[in-house]
Amino acid sequence: MTHTASKTNTGALLFIICLAASLVPFMGSALNLALPYINEDLSLSAVMSGWVPTSYMLSTAILQIPFARMADMVGRRKVFLAGVTILTIFSVLSGFATTGVSLIIYRFLAGIGSAMMFGTSTAILTASVPNEKRGQALGVIAATVYFSLAAGPFVGGILTQYFNWHSIFFVSAALSLIVAVGGYVIIKDDWKEETKTKFDFVGSLLFVAGLSSLIYGFSRLPHTQGFILIGLGVIVLLYFSHYEKKQEYPVFNIRIFLGNRVFRLSSLSALINYSATFAISFMLSLYLQYVRGLSPRDAGLILITQSVIQAVVSLKSGRLSDKMSATFLASLGMAIIALGLFGLCFISETTNLYYIGAILLLLGLGFGIFSSPNTNIIMSSVEREYYGFASATMGTMRLVGQAFSMGIAIMAISIFIGNVKITPAVHTELIGSMRITFIICLALCLFGVYASLVREKRKEVE
Repeated sequence: MTHTASKTNTGALLFIICLAASLVPFMGSALNLALPYINEDLSLSAVMSGWVPTSYMLSTAILQIPFARMADMVGRRKVFLAGVTILTIFSVLSGFATTGVSLIIYRFLAGIGSAMMFGTSTAILTASVPNEKRGQALGVIAATVYFSLAAGPFVGGILTQYFNWHSIFFVSAALSLIVAVGGYVIIKDDWKEETKTKFDFVGSLLFVAGLSSLIYGFSRLPHTQGFILIGLGVIVLLYFSHYEKKQEYPVFNIRIFLGNRVFRLSSLSALINYSATFAISFMLSLYLQYVRGLSPRDAGLILITQSVIQAVVSLKSGRLSDKMSATFLASLGMAIIALGLFGLCFISETTNLYYIGAILLLLGLGFGIFSSPNTNIIMSSVEREYYGFASATMGTMRLVGQAFSMGIAIMAISIFIGNVKITPAVHTELIGSMRITFIICLALCLFGVYASLVREKRKEVE
């Protein structure tokens, strides 16, 4: 890879990358508050409602690694700017959507742009920032993500209540446009491979097909089609792993993933953690507005608790992971999340809102303790030349975990409510679907604690 002196202003670049990193968490958390209004305006069923956020995460998850590899060949700047442009265009079109199908399609296409952007952004920053400031820069990005998560429910609630749900997409598009223009002006280097390499089209198609089948199949459970798609996805991904081992220029460096135990287990921890946590805000948003009758603004003020705590704690835990065992901190964080999920399993139609706020505070504490140390472990476990691969893998694990989490929620809603609109007549069933979602997430989280502790013990032995 080219190692020329960077012509990019690192301070301005950090601002652009942070703004880019804020787009997805802001949109996701803001959109959760608007879903009841979107459901009403577009006559969406409970299951279709779940596909509004899931379609975006699906395309971002399956395409992030192929686009990261492509960026190494044609230049990360080109791919990053193209991605932000695509994201901007389809965010605008999402705001003009008049049917549920068109909105889901636009969100899927916006996710393609997001995959291009997030497959390159961390690698661009890593290559631009001096070694001694890299941890600080990554910490700033992590804090930005959590502050965006915190702002999303509040801002989304305000926009939805006083304007309409369409305004969320237009605000997101405006922020994307700033990133596009700023990136074009500020990012000067292109960072691409010096030597000519081949793009692994077959490997990319296998990866996309296998992961799509797996994620979509999971959302179709407990129907027979879901089991068939999951089995097909597993078979394709196993063949993909075998195929990639033989490639000179693989789209996914399976040798690093299989040979680097710390990298593999830390990536698995991230996958489990996001699978166990992402559906929480989705389910609680439906609960607070449908069952408890809160306005989007008031529901947002309750949900903001978790993200604010995450933002504050992640800054502290990132610094703390430089002084003590990062794996211990990550394990502790996941254990606290498990405790919070256990508390959520007992929510009823009359649960005190202060109890829910306390649980969200606990979840924010756990996630804040887990995230920064685990990211630190992943990025520190590979050599400099593999930073792009590591960041794309980490992003893919995050998005795949989020998609699996939504799959769990959609599955629970499908079992308890079915493909109908959410009305007061199905509030009891909605709470049942919430409980089964939280129980499954709790089981995942407990497994994650075990896996993380095993990673710590193995590291000590080594």
